[in-house]
Amino acid sequence: MTTAGTDERRTDTRNLIRAVALELFAEQGYEKTSLREIAERLGVTKAAVYYHYRTKEEILSSLLDEHLAGMDAIVEWAEAQPAGRERRQGVIERYSTLLAGMSDDGPQLIRFMQENQTSIKELAAGAEIRSRFERLSVVLVDPGASAADQLRSRLALIALHFGAFALDMLPGAPDERRDAALEVALELGGR
Repeated sequence: MTTAGTDERRTDTRNLIRAVALELFAEQGYEKTSLREIAERLGVTKAAVYYHYRTKEEILSSLLDEHLAGMDAIVEWAEAQPAGRERRQGVIERYSTLLAGMSDDGPQLIRFMQENQTSIKELAAGAEIRSRFERLSVVLVDPGASAADQLRSRLALIALHFGAFALDMLPGAPDERRDAALEVALELGGR
């Protein structure tokens, strides 16, 4: 029988594992990080990590779950809207809000995904993120859009990604920098 305290400790441990794994993935890359290193950084045995996650890929998938669900919600909203400028703007604004609302680890996760595309390309998690990004791109483009407009739409999403993880490279307060990324994204894909 599980108690609320046990469930809470398990959730805390899972969150710690995820945080440390993301830190190591970002520092060393996905391929060069092992479950043993994650356990060592946490100060626990590999078996303790293995109890919660059997593979690095399970950890990666759990890191992406919330973000993917948010992307799905945006696509579902967009599919219920008529094509046009308002839908494009709504998609961009909602995606900006999703990125801004990610946990403190959000920018690190986005950076990790950008920098480790080659390593995770063949993993199920990589396929999931590509699939969601493609679905988001599709609802962002009106039927019959030119190749240039299709490119602008994808660049709008990339501008939001860049704004999410590269905020420290731009001048101004974090909110100002996020607003700037949203402004650029809207100029690219929202017109």
